[in-house]
Amino acid sequence: MILLDTILEHSLDAARGRQAVRRMNQMHGAYSIATDDLRYVLATFVVMPDRWLSDYGWRRLTDRERAASANYYRNLGRHMRIRDMPETFGDFAQLLERYEIDHFRYDAAGRTVADATLDLLTTFPLNRLAPRRLVHRFAFALMDDRLLDAFRYPRPSRADRAVARAALRARSRYVRARQPRMEPLYARQLPQVRGYPDGYDIRELGTFPERGGRDSTAGEHGPAVPR
Repeated sequence: MILLDTILEHSLDAARGRQAVRRMNQMHGAYSIATDDLRYVLATFVVMPDRWLSDYGWRRLTDRERAASANYYRNLGRHMRIRDMPETFGDFAQLLERYEIDHFRYDAAGRTVADATLDLLTTFPLNRLAPRRLVHRFAFALMDDRLLDAFRYPRPSRADRAVARAALRARSRYVRARQPRMEPLYARQLPQVRGYPDGYDIRELGTFPERGGRDSTAGEHGPAVPR
C-alpha cells in the first residue's frame, strides 16, 4: 500500500516514485509470475474501485476519472514491463472478466492466502472490536459468487448481503453529508497502516526472499526505471 501510494503521491518522474517502482519490481522479479497474472492484478486496480464506488461510494466516478485511472495504471504497467497493456477502461474491464472466467479455480495455497487476508481484516481499527466470525461474515457478504466459489467460502444468505450493503450505503450517505476533504489523504496516514511509527526507508519495504543469494532484481520483471 505504501509503495503504490508513494508512486501516486510523488509521480513516476520523481526520485521517490522511481524508487518505489524499483522496489516493487524487485519483489516481482524474485518470482516466476506470468504476464497474464500481472495484467489481471493491474486490471483490478482500475476496475474494482469503480465497481465499489458505484455500489457503495458517495458518488460514482465520471467517465473522465475512469479514463484517467486507465491511463495512470497503463503507464505504471509499462514501468513494470508488463506487455500488451489494455488501452482503455473498457479494455481493462473486459480483460478482468475474461481472466476470472478462464482462471478462477480452487487452489489450496490460494485459500491459505485468502484466509490470512481475512484474519488481517479482523485486526483493523473498529473491526478488531467485533467478533472474528462476524467480520468474516461481513466480508463474505460483499464478495461475488465467482470469488466465493473459487475459495470455497460459504455463500452468504440474502439477509447477510442485505445488512452488509445497507451498512455501506449508510456510510456513503454519511460521507456525502460531511464537509468535503480539501487535502489528499494518503495511505501512510491511515490508522490501519501502523507498522512504521518512526518512519521507513522505501528501499527496505516489502519482501526480500533472495537476500543473501542472487540479485532479486534479475527476473523478467526486474527494475524498469533507470537510476
